Order: sequence, then C-alpha cells, then structure tokens
Amino acid sequence: MRAVRCLESTASIVEVPEPSGPGVRVRVASSGICGSDLHLVELFALPATLGHEFAGHLDDGTAVAVEPLDPCWVCPPCVNGEYHRCVRGPGMIIGIGKDGGMADVCVVPETSIVPLPSGLEPRDACLVEPLAVAVHGVRRGGVSAADRVGVIGGGSIGLSAVAAVAAVGARVDLAARHDHQRLAGEALGASAMDEARDSRYDVVVDAAGTSESIAQAVTATRPGGTVVMLATYWGGLQVPAFDLCGKEVSLVPASQYNRAGGVRDVDVAASLLASRPAIAQALITHRFPLDAAAEAFATARDRTAGAIKVVLEP
Repeated sequence: MRAVRCLESTASIVEVPEPSGPGVRVRVASSGICGSDLHLVELFALPATLGHEFAGHLDDGTAVAVEPLDPCWVCPPCVNGEYHRCVRGPGMIIGIGKDGGMADVCVVPETSIVPLPSGLEPRDACLVEPLAVAVHGVRRGGVSAADRVGVIGGGSIGLSAVAAVAAVGARVDLAARHDHQRLAGEALGASAMDEARDSRYDVVVDAAGTSESIAQAVTATRPGGTVVMLATYWGGLQVPAFDLCGKEVSLVPASQYNRAGGVRDVDVAASLLASRPAIAQALITHRFPLDAAAEAFATARDRTAGAIKVVLEP
C-alpha cells in the first residue's frame, strides 16, 4: 500500500506492507498536514508513516476519526485520566512514534476510535484532532461565556481556537498575519484584535509559538488574566518576565487532549464540527490525492498562497 514517509527531508510516497497486528483497521479518507509535520520532515529522519490528523472508515463501514495516542494506561498519569502525559512520551503518538494516517490504511488502538456524529463526513473529520487541541486549550484556560478572548495566530490551530472559544459563548478577537486567515476568522465569529490596545483581554491564546507572540499575548492580557500556550515552541521561548510578573498573568501550557468528566476532547471536537460546517469550510483550503504528497507539503508551507489546512485524500 502507499504511505507518506520522510526521505532526505522530503515527504515522499513509498510502498509499504499493509499494517497488521493488534488494533483496529482504518481505511483512511482524509489526513491533514499539520505544522508539526512540516517541522518533522525538515528536522528528523522519522521511520514512521506521517499523519496524526486523520479519519476514515472501519472495515464494517463505520465512519470514524482517530485520537492518535497509544498510551500505556497503567502509569500514574494514565490512571489519573491524564493519558496525554503518559510516560511513553512522544513515542505513543500515532504519526510520530507509530505509523500514522498518511496512508491507505492505518491500524490504531480501539481506544483511539472516535465515532463520527451524523452530519460529519470523514473527508472533513481529519479536523477532529486539531480542533480537539483547541478544545483542550480553551478548557485549560478556564474560558467562560463572560470572558473577552484574544487569539494570536491565524493558522489551523488559531482558527480552531476561535471556533472553540465561540462555542463557549465568549467574545473572541483574532490577530492574524494574512488576509485569508483574517477572513476565515471572521467566518468563524472573530473580530479583528486591536493590537494597539493593552490589557483588555481576560484570556489570550497564543497559537503562533514565538517569543514575539508571547510578548504580544502578555501585553494584551489584563492584570490577573491568563495566557494559554497552545502553540508548539520549536525555537524555544523568551518570556517578558517583568510584565508577566507585574501583571500577575498566568501562563497555562496546553498540549494535545484528554478527557474531562468522562468526555474526551476529541468527542467534543467531533460534535462541534458536525454542528458547525463553517469550521471545515473555513479551515480546509486545499485537497490533494495521496500521490501528490510532495506538492501538498509544498502548498502547506506557503501561507502566502492561501493555505490553512491542506488535506491528503487516499
């Protein structure tokens, strides 16, 4: 079967044996390219098939998305319900430590299966994973309907955060670099973030992942407010400690997803996608066949070309 793997810092199609062993077979219908995938291809010679944002069908035809985690379920974090902090670390992530969904077929643990609600098609359900990241971050940040929230960064995670904040009922503003990102934010209910005004937001979500964006977030947050660190900080981070401490702003890191009160973030995300088709319409800008993986990755890197979420369809 076909799979996308990293060969000489390039996303390449290779032929590999169909997966076997314990788990559930998913015939992949859609697999999103994450910003992390772009970094992984450039920085690491991963042996695994790429793809942690994917959806498809079980062998019996059931439409599903995938929570791409394979935790041990016995370590203290797993027992406490914090399985995203499992001692297995990044090796448990499907698409990083294990073969992922940029392939015709992927085998995943049964615990990773996310049944799709009525109205959500597998071709759009690759967005369940990034939206679950945002749902988790908004929950970690304690966002309520009474809050005014700013989001910095107009990529797929930032726009997912806009959707997740809007679902809570809070007012949300977006600071985005490109016009097409701002338009997508408007479609999801965001106003433009007034970057010239300080200390006006109860919560600011940093989805850009730079020292500059963290400084902007701290400046924009009211005294005693919260900054949610929703991005991946590939280049490290410098924090504006004087302003951070002077305003007593809380920095809240948020990574991946888990569950609250027995409900998984991925299931909340799937329900939100089903109820708001505008999310998929705003985020998915490009679709490519699996054989065009190299072109799809090049498009995903080029934000000026209008790409937000680029999806591979085996």
